[in-house]
Amino acid sequence: MSDDMLIIMIVAMDETKIIGKEGAIPWRLSKDMKRFRKRTVGSGNNSVIMGRKTWDSLPVNFRPLPNRINIVLTRETDWKSKGALNALYPGRAIEIAYSEACEECWIIGGSEIYNLFIDLVDEIHITEVHTKNSGDVPFCNWNSNDWEQTIIEEVPKDEIEEFASTYSIWKRNN
Repeated sequence: MSDDMLIIMIVAMDETKIIGKEGAIPWRLSKDMKRFRKRTVGSGNNSVIMGRKTWDSLPVNFRPLPNRINIVLTRETDWKSKGALNALYPGRAIEIAYSEACEECWIIGGSEIYNLFIDLVDEIHITEVHTKNSGDVPFCNWNSNDWEQTIIEEVPKDEIEEFASTYSIWKRNN
């Protein structure tokens, strides 16, 4: 096992780079949710870092996200929730993931958290939802010219999937 822990961002956004609406995900994509779970669980020793608002938006029966170390970034020094470790700043969140011997550390949102971590990640996994202006929360300020995209899967709209989407992995240019 390598001492290197991958730091990976995972996000779904529409074609106008919107990721949220009124504190929730603006669409429901079954294949994307299954992919999110499979990727972030991985081989079983991964962490997810999220903001407190994202934690609060998770359905209670999915908190903490199972089979992952849940790290919540919050400015509230006395914040506690069963199944979550809290961190006051990004470096501390990464230290927690390292101290738990995580192989992968997934940054799962929301917008403020993406902004804090964009310069620290090795990869960005993006599901682009083929619709526009879905909500009121934009993805962080990100220059895709600094990254190389590999399209992994095109998912058509059907009776289960509300919108068509494209899943791709972006790796930072060296």
